[in-house]
Amino acid sequence: MLKAYFDQFAVYNRWANRRVYDDAATLPDEVRKRGAGLFFGSLHGTLNHMLVADYIWMRRFTDDGPRPERLNQILYEDFSELRAARQAEDERIIGFVTGLGEYDREITYQNSTGNTFRQALGPALAHFFNHQAHHRGQLHAGLTIAGIREPASLDLLVLQRSGNGA
Repeated sequence: MLKAYFDQFAVYNRWANRRVYDDAATLPDEVRKRGAGLFFGSLHGTLNHMLVADYIWMRRFTDDGPRPERLNQILYEDFSELRAARQAEDERIIGFVTGLGEYDREITYQNSTGNTFRQALGPALAHFFNHQAHHRGQLHAGLTIAGIREPASLDLLVLQRSGNGA
């Protein structure tokens, strides 16, 4: 059950990110980078944060990958470079998650303030995917504010009904 659950969320994550990036790509760069009242300021800032957070968590899971310095770090000023990095990370996430067979293994990591935590992999993965959904919700609202009348639906059910879900 857990394997099918997490495999589905890895595929959903890539699918939802593609939809958000497709919508964001229709906006001029200055609109993507303009303050929109989002927690990480702009659409561009939020897209960067999501990649930063994924790099951090994937390093915690795999002990490999980039080491961002701050949660609000702008990794890529150029949207096309950011999008390419996002796509590569989504593929890395799918490869990692679909390769898992057990979820009880404990991981030990430090958060951004230096506190050390131990957590089972399964609950950490649940947080990982929930965090992404949280910020994609902010992006969806930001896309609407930026003038996209109806950003692409991010409902998991849309993916499941399409027959492309894991």
